[in-house]
Amino acid sequence: MPHPFQQLDVFSSRLGDGNPLAVVLGADDLTGEAMQRFAAWTNLSETTFLLTPSREEADYRVRIFTAVEELSFAGHPTLGSCRAWLNAGGMPQGPEVVQECGVGLVRLRRGDDSDLVSFAAPPLRRSGPVDPELARRVESVLGGPPVSLAWGDNGPGWVVAELESGAAVRELVPVFTAGEPIELGVFGRDEQGYEVRAFFRGPTGQCEDPVTGSLNAAIATILAARGELLPGQRYTATQGTALGRRGQVEVVREDDTLWVGGRVVSAISGQVDLGSR
Repeated sequence: MPHPFQQLDVFSSRLGDGNPLAVVLGADDLTGEAMQRFAAWTNLSETTFLLTPSREEADYRVRIFTAVEELSFAGHPTLGSCRAWLNAGGMPQGPEVVQECGVGLVRLRRGDDSDLVSFAAPPLRRSGPVDPELARRVESVLGGPPVSLAWGDNGPGWVVAELESGAAVRELVPVFTAGEPIELGVFGRDEQGYEVRAFFRGPTGQCEDPVTGSLNAAIATILAARGELLPGQRYTATQGTALGRRGQVEVVREDDTLWVGGRVVSAISGQVDLGSR
């Protein structure tokens, strides 16, 4: 049975600058096994499947898969799924779009520019300092101790390391041991914002993600907790430079809500035949 399909580029205003996402709509008849198999085949950092919500407050439900596992939350799939749902004629029940996913309900809103979508950062499931053994492993990957190191787990289990500058982040050459399972985010301050990089477990070892909404949400949450991102303040994070991308992530704090957003470019639309197995 064919399913509506879209592919989008997230956190970019020009195709090829951001992080691609595959979205399968009307996926209620698909099994988790079929979803995982298709996500492995797309070979993208994430593929999402939109379903009928199980909670009346939600506008749609999403399941998010990497090539190797299902995630309870991820940022660029959240933004891209919302845009795909809107492209397909989705109409929110209220002024905001409400997404149902593994971490619960996530609020989204559209900007004045229809390409701009933002999500309200979910709370961290794990925060605070990491244990000494993990800190030593991270230091080995980075080639030295970071400025700060903390958990930023908001679904993906990010460990977040701060380096002394954005230039240090861009120049970093991480060294992962075989089978290293760390979901590692790295950031450093630039003149106008932050440079960010993300490393995660892929099908053949550690991979670098072009642009990562969940990590940027975790970083913003850490900065807010440290008093370095106050209500009314905003910044732009750049990610993907080391991969030849030009991802731009817009972060703004409104009262106690952190909004993480970017532009989404539609690239491909059509149908994909996945069967019902």
